[in-house]
Amino acid sequence: MTEDVVDRRGIAAELERAQVELHRLVEGANAAALDRRSSGTRWTNEQLLFHMVFGFMVVVRLLPLVRVLGRLPEPASRAYATLLDAATTPFHTINYYGSCAAAKVYNRRRMVAKCDRVIARLQRKLAAEPEKNFTRGMHFPVGWDPFFEDYMTLKDVYRYPTKHFDFHRRQLTLVG
Repeated sequence: MTEDVVDRRGIAAELERAQVELHRLVEGANAAALDRRSSGTRWTNEQLLFHMVFGFMVVVRLLPLVRVLGRLPEPASRAYATLLDAATTPFHTINYYGSCAAAKVYNRRRMVAKCDRVIARLQRKLAAEPEKNFTRGMHFPVGWDPFFEDYMTLKDVYRYPTKHFDFHRRQLTLVG
């Protein structure tokens, strides 16, 4: 038996932990707490919670991109990341306003169910991922997110949403 390149159970447990934490946060917050400003962002707690869920949604879209660009010559993903990095300022504007708007749809009543569906999808993809894919990778636009590194493997991408979630979790001001 060959040794796994990636700890699938560890990643699955990270995803589940974040899912349980999101349930606890949303279900334990009242309307006033969700409408309160978060710390260090312009979002309300509800908007930030959606943004945290959005991190999982993004990974569902990144997985096929990493699989494709990970098969191409390295300069292809470097050029793609450079192009995206050139659009960092508009990206941050869209990221902010997009989360504001999306939180109206995936609000306190819907975001938990959305997160449950997305994490279930990620869990299925993780379990079915061919082992050789975990070492494929691509360059990322490092200006877009503090957890994007210049080069990330598929393994790194599966671990990204819980890092993003935990970082923003510390910015919530639900109590107080």
